[in-house]
Amino acid sequence: MIKLMKGFSLIELMIVVAIIAIISSIAIPSYTDYVTRSRRSEALSTLLQIMAQQERNFTEQLTYQTDLTLLGYSANPVITNNSYYSIATQVCSGSPALPITRCVNLVATPQGTQAGDGNITIDSRGIKTPSALWQ
Repeated sequence: MIKLMKGFSLIELMIVVAIIAIISSIAIPSYTDYVTRSRRSEALSTLLQIMAQQERNFTEQLTYQTDLTLLGYSANPVITNNSYYSIATQVCSGSPALPITRCVNLVATPQGTQAGDGNITIDSRGIKTPSALWQ
């Protein structure tokens, strides 16, 4: 009488490991990209909120603010809710540079695990850079 062995052969196990490796090599980068984009949306919405505050201030004071605490925020620079971005103001660049009474530029600088994403900016003229990140 022949006794059959139960279990998996080494080849079957290696095939399963290879399949898991292939699926992981596709899924992990896609997931990482998704997480980066979702964190970026927090920065974009915060930039738009701060710019709206800057515009309200401009209609009342005829100038923009470099210190965001003057707009009611608790800190300057503003840190987004989950601390993935730090948002600060700058004078708009140009030739010649425009004074703060004419133009303000908001810059979201990525922090921590988001650091590879790059800066995101918007100015009071409506110029958003890099445009690909605002899509």
